[in-house]
Amino acid sequence: MIANYHTHTPLCRHAQGAEEEYVENAIARELQILGFSDHTPHWFPGDYCSRIRMFPEQLTNYCQTVRNLQKKYSKQIEIPLGMEVEYYPATWQTLLSRLQDAGVEYMLLGQHWNGNEFDAPHNFKPTEDTDQLIQYCNQVITAMETGKFTYCAHPDYIYFTGDRKTYETNMRRICMASLDTDTPLEINFAGLRGERHYPNPLFWSLAAEEGCKVVLGIDAHDPSHISDENTERAAMDMVNTLCLNLQHTVPLKSI
Repeated sequence: MIANYHTHTPLCRHAQGAEEEYVENAIARELQILGFSDHTPHWFPGDYCSRIRMFPEQLTNYCQTVRNLQKKYSKQIEIPLGMEVEYYPATWQTLLSRLQDAGVEYMLLGQHWNGNEFDAPHNFKPTEDTDQLIQYCNQVITAMETGKFTYCAHPDYIYFTGDRKTYETNMRRICMASLDTDTPLEINFAGLRGERHYPNPLFWSLAAEEGCKVVLGIDAHDPSHISDENTERAAMDMVNTLCLNLQHTVPLKSI
């Protein structure tokens, strides 16, 4: 593994460790690229406040912190400035404008909720609701079609416990959109570390069948995650068993 584009910071309120610790661990591991992609702030209507992301007023500080690290470690490692972003129709244009103005260099698609977050269930919870699955897939595909996302993080995030055939039919649509839009799919280390419902072997068998491009994402929420070789081995076992089309680096798509 020579690149990781999925790294968080304490600003998201569920990660720990100083940003510089992540960089030092990446250099020690001999990574060539460490992209920071913390959960983006959103400018929600009304008084809704998300519990898993930085506040809008913290965006400037986040960007400046990463830029300072870019300068300090420019001769040792590449540190692109990114965000992990959900595609929410109600806030999409505002978000895009704010991130562009801030100089954010790339976005990862990480769809945790359907709808606009404040008006939809969290997709991490088990569900047999076919409509929720279809909406999840539709929203991920629409996001990919914007052409703004470097890759799709944990594309199998939705915890669907209903009919297998229904899951296959709809999640295959995500695989096809990945190919059509040249948006790689991420094998997510946080899911492996936490023994979560993702990475879902059924989804990745579909991705293998379709020949989708695949990237590894540490999804680091602690500096020690950068050095977790056991999880990398588990991910590589998936890659090799399914003969997935692994990409060691990916080009950043400008936002």
